[in-house]
Amino acid sequence: MHTALLLDMMADAQPERLALGPQADGLTFAETRRRAHHGAAFLEQLGGTNVAFLGLNGPTLPVALFAAGMLARPFAPLNYRLPDADLNRLLSRTAPSVAIVDDDMAHRLRPADGVTVVTRTAFEAACRMHGDSDAEFLDVDHDIAVLLFTSGTTGEPKAAILRHANLTSYVISTVEFMGSEEGEAALVSVPPYHIAGVSAILTGCYSGRRIVHLDAFTPEAWVDAAAAEEITHAMVVPTMLGRILDVLETRGESLPAFKAISYGGGRMPLPVIERAMALLPHVDFANAYGLTETSSTIAILGPDDHRMAIYSDDPLVQRRLGSVGRPLPSLEVEIRGPNGEVLGPNQSGEVYVRGEQVSGEYQGKKVTDEQGWFATNDGGFLDDEGYLFLEGRLDDVIVRGGENMSPGEIEDVLRTHPQVEDVAVLGVPDQQWGETVAAVIVAKDGRPAAEDLARWVKDRLRSSKTPEVWEFRDALPYNDTGKLLRRQLKAELSKGPA
Repeated sequence: MHTALLLDMMADAQPERLALGPQADGLTFAETRRRAHHGAAFLEQLGGTNVAFLGLNGPTLPVALFAAGMLARPFAPLNYRLPDADLNRLLSRTAPSVAIVDDDMAHRLRPADGVTVVTRTAFEAACRMHGDSDAEFLDVDHDIAVLLFTSGTTGEPKAAILRHANLTSYVISTVEFMGSEEGEAALVSVPPYHIAGVSAILTGCYSGRRIVHLDAFTPEAWVDAAAAEEITHAMVVPTMLGRILDVLETRGESLPAFKAISYGGGRMPLPVIERAMALLPHVDFANAYGLTETSSTIAILGPDDHRMAIYSDDPLVQRRLGSVGRPLPSLEVEIRGPNGEVLGPNQSGEVYVRGEQVSGEYQGKKVTDEQGWFATNDGGFLDDEGYLFLEGRLDDVIVRGGENMSPGEIEDVLRTHPQVEDVAVLGVPDQQWGETVAAVIVAKDGRPAAEDLARWVKDRLRSSKTPEVWEFRDALPYNDTGKLLRRQLKAELSKGPA
């Protein structure tokens, strides 16, 4: 199935329902399709085989995504936060291409062979042409729909390939066609080059839910938009949610129109989700775990799971609030040991996933095995009821004297300390043990003594898992999609105290 067919189906079924933008002057599904058709005709005239996008969120983004799909051209949104040199290297890798670029970002680009640059203003003008377009869908189920460049924290960014069949399989298996009620609206604040931003467009379209884009996230702007547009649904990363709660508490707001908030993209501290559920009791919360290479969500901890964990007296049920829920019915998930053996319940290993939505493919390289299994590089385990618990990236595991330790387990304990606002745990080089455990603390209500924090961990875990290196900072480094820059911290600490 073709991604643009999702728009076609909704435009035929509910042409006058709002699809994009504000309530006052948003685009209907029919108008969105018309603009995408004209945008496709405009891009076709300019040539190229790919469509790059460099810019902020907004209605132009989904129009460009669908226009590229209609032409069977891969859509490649680029990270505008990169330094100019890195950005231009990525742009050159999309050639031959047409690049749709925000007007105020065009000056950052150097001329590149095979790349035609058009401003957002010019593209929008072409999309607003009057009359109908005769664009037709192509049979491109197995062609590339989207190219997403990885963050490149360990080298040159890889271009993850997502085909039309991968994306539409995910959408159809997780969303009911026209399942959204009239008036529902989703606030999208993740950047265009993140898989959550792409999947939000496709799932919102297929369900019939209006999408409101926030061009740049601040907690104040998020709350303002949610209130003004009567937002009912949103996806946030954990670092966003804590800051949003601060604004809500300061203003005394409760966002009564809200129905559901999903979160993912990083480890959610238990105190934050507990606080959110207490502050917004009318809102359903869901934890979604997914990867770029799997077209988004792999497993989900739903609203009922959240409430059961909060109110249960059973410790095994309570701990599920720290899980990412159960795998989607359309996917298979296994936990495997170091030799590839499938492990049983409550045994830690690497998470493997298989299903039609799984791409597991990069430009020039397929990384699924012969049976279609994709190795996620995430450590974790499944409990007896099939709930998936993540223990962090395998290359972040601390190896101390031959013992493997999960940073997340130690971080969870430290976050329960009343004077800890945020924490990162990592391994730093040690001549005797290979690695020793280090903790970087963001404190609240004064700076706690390292000895008190060490005792806190030792009383709840054991001596070998107690950090021996302590550092205090005003803030931890996160990227704009909410992921802790653990390798950056490790490099800094390996050089010695800051």
